[in-house]
Amino acid sequence: MKFDTIIIGGGAAGMSCALILGSAIHKGVVPGRQVGIVMHQKASHLNSAMLNNALGVVPGTTGKQIMEEGLVHLKEQYPDIEQIEGEKVKEIVTLDKGFRVVTNKNNYQTEIVVVATGYTSPFRIQGLESEVIPHQKAKVSKNRIQLKNKDHLVKPGIYVAGSLAGWRSQFAIACGSGASVATDILSLWTGEQTKVHDKIL
Repeated sequence: MKFDTIIIGGGAAGMSCALILGSAIHKGVVPGRQVGIVMHQKASHLNSAMLNNALGVVPGTTGKQIMEEGLVHLKEQYPDIEQIEGEKVKEIVTLDKGFRVVTNKNNYQTEIVVVATGYTSPFRIQGLESEVIPHQKAKVSKNRIQLKNKDHLVKPGIYVAGSLAGWRSQFAIACGSGASVATDILSLWTGEQTKVHDKIL
């Protein structure tokens, strides 16, 4: 299966990225683009989160609720985004044009990869080992990691979002990071600075 973009990780950063891209496809900003998200969530730190300090989130909402509701939100609002469930990414292979994303069950070809997994060591996706460095904004004792990047771009065609991009592990920050990557991809696709808003008419 071929995609224009594959997002790896179904946590806050990955789902935020998928929602923005889904919105742009739905509105016809980037018609016909194929986007997939590998919804692996088991390792997400959201599983143990209680969100009392995030704007727009009802106090007492758990991270587990956010992830469950996020799946439904994405599926109902933007069904064009292909949700790949029950698979875990093992390797990213650089091709002459684009990449091959290898999971425990399938291979996917894509032009762009967004890595939005957690920042726990060791990093378990082969192909990006040379980009792994100690996390610059986490306690050294936690042994957290990040991918080297400049404004989320690891290298042409590969973006990183959320805590793995070097941001602090905070729900609102992860969401913003994923959304930022999405607008960078949209800007690349349209050839001009692009964002997507919903407005009350």
